[in-house]
Amino acid sequence: MYKKENLARIKKMNALAPAVMDAFWAFDKLSVADGAVPVKYKELIAIAVALTTQCPYCIEIHSANARKAGATEAEITETAMVAAALRAGGAITHATHALTD
Repeated sequence: MYKKENLARIKKMNALAPAVMDAFWAFDKLSVADGAVPVKYKELIAIAVALTTQCPYCIEIHSANARKAGATEAEITETAMVAAALRAGGAITHATHALTD
């Protein structure tokens, strides 16, 4: 389902909705810019979210960005474990809705 070549269609989206896409790209850039939270940590957060949402595009992009920001393989792996724990915890807490009193 996910084909990397589909990302080329983003140019078409930029042309079809330029104001909205310009606003998105500005927001996207600012959201991972250095601030109170350093870039490396923001990219690690992005990896965790990408793993949780299971977006292969985001996993690849943010893993590369995290490495550029100085993240190690150990940090990326621990980030993945945090994401895995939260997904598992979510399944457990949501399972309570399946039970009766």
